[in-house]
Amino acid sequence: MNNRTPNITYTNDRNFTQAQLEELFLSVGWLSGNYPERLWKALHNCETLITAWDGEKLAGLINALDDGELTAYVHYLLINPAYQKCGIGKELTNMVKEKYKDYLYLFLVAENEPLISYYEKLGFVQNKVGSVMSILNK
Repeated sequence: MNNRTPNITYTNDRNFTQAQLEELFLSVGWLSGNYPERLWKALHNCETLITAWDGEKLAGLINALDDGELTAYVHYLLINPAYQKCGIGKELTNMVKEKYKDYLYLFLVAENEPLISYYEKLGFVQNKVGSVMSILNK
């Protein structure tokens, strides 16, 4: 990005292509990037999706799933590495926090220590009760 601050626009529009999603998700090494058609469908069906754009370039996104009243889950927050440390993740997170400010819970999963520290700076706290569990169906 040539050490410049990007001119980022944020939108709820879902006007991205499968190729743009594939590029973004693979830029951070996420497995779901290998399934661009399914990823495109999934993101078109989620309750909340906010994307960050630098012109025609999809720089990042956040999405959340909710029950309509009490609980919301941040499912994806990812920023292309070329755009990291520009405040995009913080802005996307703040937008989701604002949307869900009246919900009882807003959850997310931080997969490693640097992410835990990052999310703590954004106001999240570690939940010492329970454990994240999953089934990976490849």
